Amino acid sequence: MSNFTKDFTMRLLRPLAVALGGLALTVITMGPAAAAEGTFVWVGPKGKAYAIQNPPDRKCLEMAQEARGPQNATKKALVVYSKPKCKGAAHRVTPGHSASGSVHFASVVFNPR
Repeated sequence: MSNFTKDFTMRLLRPLAVALGGLALTVITMGPAAAAEGTFVWVGPKGKAYAIQNPPDRKCLEMAQEARGPQNATKKALVVYSKPKCKGAAHRVTPGHSASGSVHFASVVFNPR
């Protein structure tokens, strides 16, 4: 193989090897998305029960309609807020516990900081 061919091949392969190594490192270090394992249940309009299975951690979720009586059957604490965008009066609910039906909320965050 001539020096030109070796040099050309190395110049072509080196960036490819670096890119593949970076991709492999990214895939190895990526874990599953964090979630509050379990179920979050609440009461909606007309007393109907609603639930979310394995809700995401640290993401503010807004309720589309009336919500009250949060029940935390997840493995992480949650906070319900009286207003959208996790604003307003806050009520913390620890894992395995619930708040009374008089606790109305418009948004919720799981595993808050």
